[in-house]
Amino acid sequence: MSKPTINSSMTTIEWVMLITLSVVFGGSFFFVGVIVQDMPPKTIVFFRVLIAALALHLFMRVTGRKIPWTGTAWFAFFAMGLLNNVIPFSLIVWGQTQIASGVASILNATTPLFTVMIAHALTTDEKLTITRVSGIVAGFIGVAIMIGGGAIADGAATALAQIACIGAAISYGFASVFGKRFKGMTISPYAVATGQVTASTIMMFPIMMIFDQPWTLSMPSTQSIFALLALGLISSAFAYILFFSILDGAGATNLSLVTFLVPVSAIFLGIVFLGEILLPRHLAGLGLIIVGLILVDGRVLKRRVTA
Repeated sequence: MSKPTINSSMTTIEWVMLITLSVVFGGSFFFVGVIVQDMPPKTIVFFRVLIAALALHLFMRVTGRKIPWTGTAWFAFFAMGLLNNVIPFSLIVWGQTQIASGVASILNATTPLFTVMIAHALTTDEKLTITRVSGIVAGFIGVAIMIGGGAIADGAATALAQIACIGAAISYGFASVFGKRFKGMTISPYAVATGQVTASTIMMFPIMMIFDQPWTLSMPSTQSIFALLALGLISSAFAYILFFSILDGAGATNLSLVTFLVPVSAIFLGIVFLGEILLPRHLAGLGLIIVGLILVDGRVLKRRVTA
């Protein structure tokens, strides 16, 4: 993939949008942390994508944008929905039944590390460099400190939950590489967002009905209902609109900065509102993951060389 054309510096409005997006994405971990007390994971994921799909279809209609209805487009929407929503959302939500939202967000921040490895394996124009390999190693050492350091003390369920969040990051990495094909299909990013959550809703419905049997569940609390609405409307539909607006204006490289900010907002919300506690090994792991992301991103080193 050729290097994206970006603005070397973002405007004040773009910075505000980026910080808002990080809070919105970080809020998804907080909202899930509230909802998992009342609802099973597959039901949460289904209603998240359903609410987002309805909101995005409304957005497309109001703004006069169109969604393609060809078989090729919808095959791609279903594949993207599986990789970008169904698998990672399900793994993260299940993971948060066992671990704190802040820990889940830190592990999710490894997505770019997996993305560069998957792109190296599956593409011909995005190969690893020594700097990127160093970043991957640093990031994985951070993950090992987080998971390995407490696997025995915290129990197998906690370790499996953290591995599930890593699995979600891997799925997001595949989604990032797969998503490149939409540019060649001349499908707008907003149509991709709408199509993928629509396809995800269709896929999640039978899964929820078979495994969760929602008619047998008790009525969730008002707090969980509002959190679910916020998860679908704010942390999914609104997040996609913000995401693609920043992408159009500031470019993909600047947009990637959100990866550094999401754990901060998720950790803050979890500590303040959910009473979560992060252990020293979690913070140490976060530090190494951030170092890894900086190396994978490469911009800081390039600026030092050219300064």
